[in-house]
Amino acid sequence: MNINIREEQEKDWYETEAITKRAFWNLHVPGCLEHYLVHLLRSSKDYIPDLSRVAEVDGKVAGTVMYSKSYVDNGKQKTEVLTFGPLCVDKEFQNKGIGSLLLKTTFEIARKQGHKAIIIFGEPGYYPRHGFKTCDNFHITTKDGKNFDAFMGLELVPDGLKGVEGKFYQSEVFENIDAVKAEEYDKKFPYMEKLKLPGQWDT
Repeated sequence: MNINIREEQEKDWYETEAITKRAFWNLHVPGCLEHYLVHLLRSSKDYIPDLSRVAEVDGKVAGTVMYSKSYVDNGKQKTEVLTFGPLCVDKEFQNKGIGSLLLKTTFEIARKQGHKAIIIFGEPGYYPRHGFKTCDNFHITTKDGKNFDAFMGLELVPDGLKGVEGKFYQSEVFENIDAVKAEEYDKKFPYMEKLKLPGQWDT
């Protein structure tokens, strides 16, 4: 299997979104919004295209990770940090190390670009193996003043979050996604049935 990590091109857009839909469909809730989020991210002022990447396997796009700007606010100053998401791999290519390779590659690029830290909302059973710790370790909370297992940070360089504390704010593009517009956008892709499954988030 030949894996190539590269920047996304416009010709990849539909397939990247289709992969995202297949990866997240019925995972956390019935259906998903993540593929519409990918669409919105590309036109956001906070999106970082030169850090985001796709994974190509034998010439076929198999996964993606998208980065955006976020910040931590202590009431006096704002410190910019990175956020990534969605990170996903198409179902037929999962459990082959592709997601890990996307992270490893982009972490190194981020370091070279001078970024010091990443904060995410993600799977607590997956990201700690890549060095993430819950944000209470860094005296950082959500904008609502909360901490929980899925709220995690990573220092890309030693002490990358030293002296940084306060509330975390991600790009507005992640907030209040219009479900009606997402439903309409979903019509661009093959139909998949929404199912209520065990293990989904309580809504």
